[in-house]
Amino acid sequence: MTLAPPVTETPAPPVIALRGVGLTYPGPPPVEALRPGDLVVRRGEFVTIIGPSGAGKSTFLNIIGLLDRHTTGTYELDGIDTGPLRDGDRTALRGRRVGFVFQSFHLLPHRSTWENVALALVYRGESRRERMAKAEHALRQVGLEARMHALPTTLSGGERQRVAIARALVGNPSLLLCDEPTGNLDSATAGSILGLIEELHEGGMTVLVITHDPAVALRGDRTLEIRDGLMTEGVAA
Repeated sequence: MTLAPPVTETPAPPVIALRGVGLTYPGPPPVEALRPGDLVVRRGEFVTIIGPSGAGKSTFLNIIGLLDRHTTGTYELDGIDTGPLRDGDRTALRGRRVGFVFQSFHLLPHRSTWENVALALVYRGESRRERMAKAEHALRQVGLEARMHALPTTLSGGERQRVAIARALVGNPSLLLCDEPTGNLDSATAGSILGLIEELHEGGMTVLVITHDPAVALRGDRTLEIRDGLMTEGVAA
């Protein structure tokens, strides 16, 4: 009797793999906004990014979020080389794989909570019923299913940020990319939002949080510092 060889699963690629990635804006004179660097973020990691204003954090976020193109190196998102992609393909990949949470909530004031969340799905060709079901699920993830039909103007700052997080989650992304997500919140509400982000991470979500607050940075598994456009690995939390 001949036994079949064991089936080995191919390991999933990292969510983020940067190799020599940098960005230089053309001049004159040219400006090196992000110096070439390497970074690997594996599925389920929680990485925080710190650095002073003007250090290159926003440039880093824009590259990772496929808002800007890197000018050197290679960037793979979920194993997909993003460099050769055309603009439309980059937009589609960003919509499927990256959820954004910003310091400002960017909610439409005259749209209900579920409509704000469901708007992230409009260009996927899904029916209104499908969008509403997914928006309800995302709002349940952040504890706001009871506020589905409320307007953002009736919500607290913490609730508005939870809606923004639900909007980021509704498309089931590979990566949750947060830019100063507690910057507009008081300390108690900020703690609640950070707790929610940690719960999402514990559920398997890959999370990157950009912050200027060292206390927030310590909440991650490891910390990356960006200073003068150079990425360096910080002290693990």
